[in-house]
Amino acid sequence: MQIPKKLLPSDGRFGSGPSKIPHEAAQALAASSVLGTSHRQAPVRELVGSVRAQMRALFSLPDDYEVVLGIGGSTAFFDAATFGLVRSRSQHLSFGEFGAKFAKAAASAPFLGDPTVITSEPGTHPDPVAEEGVDVYAWTHNETSTGVMAPVRRVEGADADALMVIDGTSAAGALPLDVTQSDVYFFAPQKALASDAGLWFTLMSPAALARVEEITASERWIPAFFDLSSALDNSRKDQTYNTPPLASLFWIDHQLRWILDNGGLAWSVARCEDSSSRLYGWAEQSSYATPFVSDPGKQSSTVVTIDLEGVDAKAVSAQLRDNGIVDVDGYRGLGRNQLRIATFPAIEPDDVSLLTQCLDYVVERLDDGR
Repeated sequence: MQIPKKLLPSDGRFGSGPSKIPHEAAQALAASSVLGTSHRQAPVRELVGSVRAQMRALFSLPDDYEVVLGIGGSTAFFDAATFGLVRSRSQHLSFGEFGAKFAKAAASAPFLGDPTVITSEPGTHPDPVAEEGVDVYAWTHNETSTGVMAPVRRVEGADADALMVIDGTSAAGALPLDVTQSDVYFFAPQKALASDAGLWFTLMSPAALARVEEITASERWIPAFFDLSSALDNSRKDQTYNTPPLASLFWIDHQLRWILDNGGLAWSVARCEDSSSRLYGWAEQSSYATPFVSDPGKQSSTVVTIDLEGVDAKAVSAQLRDNGIVDVDGYRGLGRNQLRIATFPAIEPDDVSLLTQCLDYVVERLDDGR
């Protein structure tokens, strides 16, 4: 099946991660002299410093919060947080693949008490519940696997020194955020920040910094790779404990500058809401598609999940891929007849509109056997 060129998006990448890296960012990297240089020398340390400074600006970070980075991505940070942030017990909201991973990491730690895990059906999210003795409350701001968005706010009635630890991987830089409602807001850059994998970043409050210091001073053994105190010390020097992926750092810096130049977080949020509303509006009017997340207040504006009825989502995705429109498959773990479409800031809203026309074109011809 050949989709007419007039219907095709200018860029067919709609993956939820790794996400679209703009061509101009790739070209800028090729023209730079960053790759192949030491991460301990001034050019790379200046790049790390630029990234940290721009993150402070993007998230309107209070003076006493710090931007900390390390190697390994969000999954590695689950283990780092288990070692270096949870004092005794944690509570986790599990409403998708990534919240469940953090809960599993905490449950497996022999030096911690059993965590409380609150679950809900896919397509929804539960709410945290204040619980005596819990010193970390953890959930995802945006569940990449299901397209559910959850609010970031402190748990009323929680112990005074409890930390709010939020996974912002597919939300950071694209969804509204009052960072003071969290103590640890962590994310990887291969989503809204239009970069590649291999790093984690976290925005840490004074309470979180004190917790890292407290646990480091205890007798708990922490592998060097997951040592948050080491990550903090190196971040303050604008470097990482071990060699970082330099291309990822370059692309994060490029994307942050682009967002800030266009109006900052408010602009980025509005752009994603524009793109996602085009998809939700199309699905609501469609005869074969419906939004998977039925509650508009929980619908993500960066990862849109759409159920199909009477048509095979895999067949649709295969035809789109043959025409250069890629990575719109549903999350494998859900096992639904579903599409999952990213609407991150780097994706053009008009390309999202063209995508809906391509979907209608393909489905009509699949039904006709053409």
